[in-house]
Amino acid sequence: MKSVCVFCGSSSGSDRVFAEAAIDLGTLLGKNEIELIYGGGNIGLMGEVADAALAAGGKVTGVIPHFLWEKEVGHKELTEMKFVDTMHERKQIMADLADGFIALPGGFGTLDELAEILTWAQLGLVSKPIGLLNVKDYFQPLRNLFDNMVKEGFLKEANVNMLLVDKSVQALIDIMTRYKPEAVPKWLDRNQI
Repeated sequence: MKSVCVFCGSSSGSDRVFAEAAIDLGTLLGKNEIELIYGGGNIGLMGEVADAALAAGGKVTGVIPHFLWEKEVGHKELTEMKFVDTMHERKQIMADLADGFIALPGGFGTLDELAEILTWAQLGLVSKPIGLLNVKDYFQPLRNLFDNMVKEGFLKEANVNMLLVDKSVQALIDIMTRYKPEAVPKWLDRNQI
């Protein structure tokens, strides 16, 4: 992987452990010359991961809609900043630039980005590794929901397994580097229902 798109909160959360994970991830990416692609913000976990990657000598590309830049939440010291008109354009450009994806804790925006890239993987539109940095078991309720989706027949277990999960930054990067996409047909045959 030469570039990783990171989805994460524009807030720092209630526990410093979240910011520490963002700093660890940014530092690892920078030291390993893996370009950070992210939403371009200078606040919350977004700012932490970008600042850490830059401090470690890494290349950082932000993708930000004009309206967020105007609210003064854009990072002004990145290697490159790409401006877009919509959130949809932002997600598409980040996906196009990245060789893999990692979600850190965050809110609705992070969940939206993660769900969309998982859906694209499920539909075969992307075949890049998708990682979940499960800091402090933050994402366990979401993982439980995914398991329930499988149990109730709305999702295949093979699709859930496309999401690579670990609590350690280094372990997650290692898992993602070894990832080989598995072709999984999206739709069930009527006889399988």
